[in-house]
Amino acid sequence: MSAILGDGVKGLSAANSVRPKKSWEEEYQKWRSRDLSEKEYVYFWVDGIYFNVRLDDERTCILVIMGADKHGNKELVAVDDGFRESKQSWKEILLELKKRGLKVPPKRAIGDGALGFWAALDEVFPTTKRQRCWVHKTATILDKLPKSIQSKSTSMIHDM
Repeated sequence: MSAILGDGVKGLSAANSVRPKKSWEEEYQKWRSRDLSEKEYVYFWVDGIYFNVRLDDERTCILVIMGADKHGNKELVAVDDGFRESKQSWKEILLELKKRGLKVPPKRAIGDGALGFWAALDEVFPTTKRQRCWVHKTATILDKLPKSIQSKSTSMIHDM
């Protein structure tokens, strides 16, 4: 622990390190069950985040939804684990948001090309419009071009 927290924590016992974890877990559970009935999001930004830590053979990831309201206020809406950004994993998260009171679907969702989210969105919030994330779209375009023109093409894509 001293490598992470500094020399002032020498002698930190296992019990002392477990106590904050328990508190953080309680805070997370309270946050992920909060009431969303007063929330109305204009945008959802979604992505699955993969880590290099392989605790098992499964392809698990963290699914994240950021939201923005009509005033431009952004907030973390959902964070949960999922399996390969599958339709079922995303659907469970979206249905949980509805269960917690989210009545008005977001106007637009922005994400990468992972098909699982789009399929789940069609079922749970069918009126939400889709938009491909420009970062992912740009990477896809550049991947198809020769390396010699990628630098110039990046600025042209940004100009669009």
